Amino acid sequence: MNHSPHDYDLILVGSGLVGASLACALAMLETGRQLRIAMIEAGGDMPRYSGGQFDPRVVALTPASRHWLERLQVWEAIRQARACTYRDMHVWDGEGTAAIHFSSADVRQDCLGHIVENSIAVRALRERLAQLPQVEVMQPVSIVELRGPQPMQPGVQVTLSNGDTLQAPLLVAADGAQSRVREMAAFRTREWDYQQQAIVTTVRTSQSHEHTAWQRFMYTGPLAFLPLQEAGDTHHCSIVWSADTPLAEELMALDAAAFCERLGFAFEHRLGNIEHCAERFCVPLRQRHAQQYCQPGIVLVGDAAHNIHPLAGQGVNLGLLDAAALTNEIERALVRNIPLADYSILRRYQRQRLAGNLGMMSAMEGFKRLFGHRSLEVTLLRNIGLQTFNDLPLLKNYLVKQVMGV
Repeated sequence: MNHSPHDYDLILVGSGLVGASLACALAMLETGRQLRIAMIEAGGDMPRYSGGQFDPRVVALTPASRHWLERLQVWEAIRQARACTYRDMHVWDGEGTAAIHFSSADVRQDCLGHIVENSIAVRALRERLAQLPQVEVMQPVSIVELRGPQPMQPGVQVTLSNGDTLQAPLLVAADGAQSRVREMAAFRTREWDYQQQAIVTTVRTSQSHEHTAWQRFMYTGPLAFLPLQEAGDTHHCSIVWSADTPLAEELMALDAAAFCERLGFAFEHRLGNIEHCAERFCVPLRQRHAQQYCQPGIVLVGDAAHNIHPLAGQGVNLGLLDAAALTNEIERALVRNIPLADYSILRRYQRQRLAGNLGMMSAMEGFKRLFGHRSLEVTLLRNIGLQTFNDLPLLKNYLVKQVMGV
């Protein structure tokens, strides 16, 4: 293919987990060796954490996501840097007595998933990108102007903050929940504010987490303890405490010792005392879903397309499924010599992903509302339902396999 210096086959905005994995996958295609991909990243390099310090942002990767990263030849680097398997998950109703236990042994898997620090996963992907000459990373720059396909200009054209102008038949937006591309291209969304904030930090507990993920549902919001490890030490957890805004503000105002005490009480001291907590961060929670994932020349993936409540930790896994689906559609087009500007590529991707993502979002919304009720009747029915579900291993294991992608 002949290109001008600023003419590309594909422009990809955002080099987080989803965007970077998509760029790697496309560049590694047998049919993608001649592709020229521009990756635009507004941020800088990922920070490094070591010793007892952990990235406050972690992701819970399913086996399906791990297999995707293995395909991209980055999983081993992630695993060697720092990744913690979890073999069990314990979920309980904080307002009742019901509990559900999930075990990898019950579905004949070595684990349910891995807890990985976001910076480690992204850095491994970016290092892999550096080995792929088809991808040109432009960083730190942002898009200041976007022009979609026109009668005399069939591709998408963007102007960057450094003054450069790029054009390509296809632009992929992987620039996160606050997607600038989605806004500039006027994609319509359905969204609502949960009136909650997620407090995230890393804690040290007096007892080992035993490679188990824990989640307590309370009417004010769920509290999750996600296992971490450093050189065999299994006393660290990443916590995500989603709480109604007034409670979140109250918790953020506490000093470290008082916060640890409140956290231990809320967690019912399942892992003993909370001995230490790192710096706390607070993130407003909002659900958002694009009504369409594509328009001529532009497509959304990951959080740019859908942003869900963190209570099940499935956001990044949905995004990686988006990346895999779009990769498959682009590969199909390349094999058939279909131009990347052909809108059918994007429509096929949307048909694959939109309904499934919407279903997951609806399920998470249902869980959030179910556990937000305080009435005695709802609490009683909820406890009966949860306990019944836990006592139905065939149904429970089927659900686990669906979420794991195995």
